[in-house]
Amino acid sequence: MGGQGDGSGSQAPVTSVNMVDSSKPSLLEQLREKSEALRAEGEASRRPLEDGIRDIDRILWRAFRWLDEAIGHLAVIRPRVGHTFNLGTVMALERPKFDRGFVSFRRKPIVSLEVIEHVELFYRLEGDKPFTLRVPPMQAASVEERLRGSTMPYDYQTEQDERHVVRFGVFHVKPQIAASVRFEPDYREQTIDVALRNVDRFESLHLAFQPQALNEAALEQLVKFMMGESSAFLRLAPFKLIRGVRNEAPVSPAAAFARR
Repeated sequence: MGGQGDGSGSQAPVTSVNMVDSSKPSLLEQLREKSEALRAEGEASRRPLEDGIRDIDRILWRAFRWLDEAIGHLAVIRPRVGHTFNLGTVMALERPKFDRGFVSFRRKPIVSLEVIEHVELFYRLEGDKPFTLRVPPMQAASVEERLRGSTMPYDYQTEQDERHVVRFGVFHVKPQIAASVRFEPDYREQTIDVALRNVDRFESLHLAFQPQALNEAALEQLVKFMMGESSAFLRLAPFKLIRGVRNEAPVSPAAAFARR
């Protein structure tokens, strides 16, 4: 007898290669997970920077309000300032009076926040009487250069002899000194640059403050330094070496007073 197949007709099961494994996330789910993880990571990295920006903005706002009140009182009291301002060997303005001043600020957007760009204090010192400087004609140019840098207003004329030969250059100088203190934050580096001009002499200097160091005690020391009572403010932060020039030059103290 020849063998015959099983009438049941059973066959081996067929496995389809097109079946989808539902246990694995879909492509869209994978992309969603990756993007959410990166977004959370980015927000976490930005949060400390934004917190630092807000802290500096609050510090500068407190400094503005404190200085604004202090300058208002000084303008009423008009105290003597214990500094001597020397214009080389040409002249010296000793113990001028605090005349008047004001504080201003500017805001700007940064990292979706509206923060203070800078705070600037302008004030003017005034001597008791004007100066008259008579210098040889060859020295007039150098004296005029020094006067321009000092911000003191002046008029110039020549003095001639009977033969109309110039013998002297004559400067009539108003004893007024325009000074300023500018607080400019670097929000990325988390520092505050404090630039002082004509505060204790005819020159500028910069200090690099850590934000938390610019507290009320530091502002008190600043005013004492302005008044010539103490130089401790200069020891609160390291001096900063300035390289290059800002894209937009700050308003000079003399120009600021001319506008008011």
